[in-house]
Amino acid sequence: MPLLVALNLLVQICFVVHVYRSGAPRYWVFVILAFPVVGCLAYFFLEVSPHSPEARAARATARRMARALDPDRGLREKAENLAVCGSIDNRVALAEECLAAGMPAEAVMLYRSSLTGAYENDPHLRFGLARALVEQAAWDDAAECVARLRRDHPCHRPNETRLLRARVLEATGETGTALGEYHELIPAFVGLEARLRYGLLLERLGRGDAARAVFEEAVAVAKRNPSPVEAEARWAKLARERVAATSAR
Repeated sequence: MPLLVALNLLVQICFVVHVYRSGAPRYWVFVILAFPVVGCLAYFFLEVSPHSPEARAARATARRMARALDPDRGLREKAENLAVCGSIDNRVALAEECLAAGMPAEAVMLYRSSLTGAYENDPHLRFGLARALVEQAAWDDAAECVARLRRDHPCHRPNETRLLRARVLEATGETGTALGEYHELIPAFVGLEARLRYGLLLERLGRGDAARAVFEEAVAVAKRNPSPVEAEARWAKLARERVAATSAR
């Protein structure tokens, strides 16, 4: 009996620590301590399990299947929402769907239409516009938008903004500066994109050995930290493909 009590207390302590570290609602602490067995089980099934890597991967798979079966559903729903209510939130939601669907020109239009009045210098909208302009390959406008974002909102998503700047520099022929930006971003950037873009630019410049080393490191990082996020999975797949391609030469 004392062993069971000690084991139950240990489980409670572990779950309480998890509550504080995960940012779960603090009322779970009371539930876990007041109802030792039932509270722990409820917390596990309602808070821990839905956020596990397996659960996230399952949700990501479900989203991919839904898009495969009805690829335009998100666009239709967001467009209908905007037709009913022309709010900033609905415009941004549709702009993001347009970017995901490979329609950056439409996203640019939606972001520009949102940057008015009190939202004229909103950092979230400015970042969205900069990203849409980069995806549209409107390099002059993108360079101006990124520069303004870095000047007016230097603390807003600085690494992502710096990546956009590096892409503009690469596209406009300033490859040396772009290489430096990509390389310096790698340790701080969350995800594989900065690393892969660095490797791809090295490869394009004929520095095959250096590029291969970057791709191999990206594959290793992806294995150590697998992500259910679709974009990360695509970058990891590209890294594997580039390693295989360079090995075949």
